[in-house]
Amino acid sequence: MSHIYDAKNIISFQGLPGAYSHMSCKAKCPNMTPLSCNSFEDAMTAVEDGRAQLAMIPIENSTAGRVADIHHLLPESSLYIVGEHFESINHCLLAIPGATESDIKVVRSHVQALSQCRQMIKHLKITPENYFDTASSARHIAELNDKSVAAIASSLAAEEYGLKVLRANIQDKGGNTTRFVLLAKRPINPDMLDGPVMTTFTFEVTNKPAGLFKALGGFATEGVNMTKLESYQAGESFTATMFYADIEGHEGMASVARAMEELRYHTKRVRVFGTYPQERPRTLG
Repeated sequence: MSHIYDAKNIISFQGLPGAYSHMSCKAKCPNMTPLSCNSFEDAMTAVEDGRAQLAMIPIENSTAGRVADIHHLLPESSLYIVGEHFESINHCLLAIPGATESDIKVVRSHVQALSQCRQMIKHLKITPENYFDTASSARHIAELNDKSVAAIASSLAAEEYGLKVLRANIQDKGGNTTRFVLLAKRPINPDMLDGPVMTTFTFEVTNKPAGLFKALGGFATEGVNMTKLESYQAGESFTATMFYADIEGHEGMASVARAMEELRYHTKRVRVFGTYPQERPRTLG
């Protein structure tokens, strides 16, 4: 995989410096230069037009569910999934230098970050106020320069904007994790990969009774582990239901090849978005 993460290249992400996507870029690809983009589409376009080699896109969170609408973004792009990353979300209470907890009257952040830190907010008896996202809330209070206003954001955001971490790991529950995928112009040849891999694809079932059951039957018969299956509507007519799936393995394996052959027989179309190394094992012992 070292050939994918070339130190001379750039990795794009959505958000301001200090965002959790930025942290993920630094954790997964520490030798690459992160490129901040305004939207998920912009981050992906940066790869398509050659300004970046990879894009780091969040797709699901363990508490909030689906993050980016990857189901619609990927089919409209020419990119492939070449990796994944799991980032633990550790929120921090940030304030300007010189401020103390007793100074804080208001805390601003993304609505999900505020909801994930209710107990701390209640304990400190401060007023939560919604803001665009975590990193922009950190930049906002740095510019505001008011001791009475704090932000909930990452420790990286504190470094980026010269803020003080009053409290770390302030989320109510542990285990808050976001799964990201890395996108590139070209897919990985599965033969080049060692160890467990994932394959991601979408498909549209035929409009017949038990269509989904028949389409997925091969995975059960062949013992292929499907770790994710989500449905979504394609277009505005609500007549075509698409499915997004992750499986363990790749089509170079006989069992996966047979399962995918049966899937294609019972579906209108299948599009594979890539095979890539697992960062975390999926099979339970």
